[in-house]
Amino acid sequence: MPQSVCDLQHTYPFQRPTRPSTSKINKEPWVFVSVSTECFPDMSPSDALEFVGDLEYTAIELPIHEAGNWLKPSDVHSDLERSIRFCRDTHRLDISALSIDLAPGPTYYEHFASCCKLAKAIKVVTLVIPCSELGTPFNEEIERLRKLVEIASLEGAVVGLKTQVGRMSQDPDTAVVLCDNVKGLRLTLDPSHYIAGPHKGGNIEKVMKYVQHVHLRDSTKEKLQVRVGQGEVDYGKLIQQLDKVGYDRALSVHMMPLEGYDHRAEMRKMRLLLESLL
Repeated sequence: MPQSVCDLQHTYPFQRPTRPSTSKINKEPWVFVSVSTECFPDMSPSDALEFVGDLEYTAIELPIHEAGNWLKPSDVHSDLERSIRFCRDTHRLDISALSIDLAPGPTYYEHFASCCKLAKAIKVVTLVIPCSELGTPFNEEIERLRKLVEIASLEGAVVGLKTQVGRMSQDPDTAVVLCDNVKGLRLTLDPSHYIAGPHKGGNIEKVMKYVQHVHLRDSTKEKLQVRVGQGEVDYGKLIQQLDKVGYDRALSVHMMPLEGYDHRAEMRKMRLLLESLL
């Protein structure tokens, strides 16, 4: 069973680790805790960034979603320079990844190419992309992913396909097959979807070598998100599995507010828990 937060308080000092300088990060592996600004759906960008700083996170994942309230892919395409300035104004927070959700249509790949140019300009490598819905023809998804990976590679970016219930990637075997058939494709591992989804907490060791990015919250087989410490996510084991494959990037907290509970306290608790294990 994963350790609870209360247990960890007796085991670990819960002191915030000192992050290495940029020069050291470039030379040695360093796993760090990040947070997705999608965790604050009702906040403006400036308020969310201030909130993240107050919670003492040092890195963020920014959403570039056509249906979101931050930047949209169409905005990036229409004014790249303004988008670059927007993303650089992060209150000194590092950007761990860009989450990109494009509107379907004839401009799909064109808008994605602009997002890749944005990523290069702000020195972000990881692009989090949703997988197609269940029922999508396999060859059609392979073709889409190959195009995305090819476009991203031109700007030095890497596509991290989300593991997600209701999508083709909800099954670890299928996720691995997709990566095997699309050279350069990686995964954004969200273990909650392999616990609460049809996989029901089975072994996910096979996907580890493809992991480019990680989304985290606490979950049970019945609920995708529960309070931190009340779920079945074994963070210690997960970090050990990632370490075995040389993972050296972000653990990105991806928690929505739970009705009746203090979201600020839950977000801080998750940061402390993850940092205590690093």
